[in-house]
Amino acid sequence: MSERLYFRQLLAGHDFAQDDDVARSMRNFVYAVGDRETGDAVLVDPAYRPEELVAIVKADGMRVIGAVATHFHPDHVGGTLMANQHIAGIAELQSGSRIPVHVQAEEVEWVKARTGVGDDVLLLHRNGDVVQVGATEITLLHTPGHTPGSQCLLVEGRLLSGDTLFIDGCGRTDLPGGDPGEMYKSLSERLALVSDETVLFPGHLYSPETSLTMGEVRRRNYVLEPRSSEQWLAMFAS
Repeated sequence: MSERLYFRQLLAGHDFAQDDDVARSMRNFVYAVGDRETGDAVLVDPAYRPEELVAIVKADGMRVIGAVATHFHPDHVGGTLMANQHIAGIAELQSGSRIPVHVQAEEVEWVKARTGVGDDVLLLHRNGDVVQVGATEITLLHTPGHTPGSQCLLVEGRLLSGDTLFIDGCGRTDLPGGDPGEMYKSLSERLALVSDETVLFPGHLYSPETSLTMGEVRRRNYVLEPRSSEQWLAMFAS
C-alpha cells in the first residue's frame, strides 16, 4: 500500500447525512480516493449530501477533482427514489464548479435520465480504463448485471464493488436494466482475476463487517457457490 494513497470509507446516515432517514435506512458507503501528496481526490458514489462529503475531504487537506459512479441508481448518484423522495448527488456536486464524473459507456444514458446531468459532465470509460488521481491509479472493471454499466474499482489492493458484490449477497437483477446472466458472468468470470488478498469494500453495509478479503468473501458468500450459469440462474434468476 502506498503511503501517498488517501482512502476513506464513509457510511451515509452515520459519517454524513446523519439526520437523513433515507440515508440511515439505505446504509450506502461513499468512498474518497486520492493522492495525499498532490491533494487530489475523487468521490465514489457521492449521494445524499455531496456538500458534506466535499467538506470532509477538505478537512483532510484534500480537494475533490472528480467523481466515479459505480451505477445509475439514485442512492449512488442522486435522483428520485421511490415515493418521489429526491436524493442529492452528482448534479448537486456541480455547484460552484464543474466536477467530471467517470462512468462506463453503457451507463451514460441511464445516468443522464436519472440525474439530469449532461454530456459535458460525464467521462465515458470501457473495461480496464485507468482513472489517474495524482499518482493513484484506479482501474475500472465493467461488471454488468445489476445494471448495464455497473463497474467496480481496483485501487492498491482494494476492490470497491458498488452493488455488484457485497460481503454477503450481490446486487439485485430484477430492477430495470438488470440481467441475471450478466451478473453470473461478472461474479464468476470478470471478478475471477481479483486476488484473494484484495480487500472488498462494498456499496452498502449489509453485513457485520465493513470490508473483507476476497478470499473470505469467496469462502462464505452464497451467491458465489454455483458452478454453472444454469445452477446460478435456477437459484437467483427469479
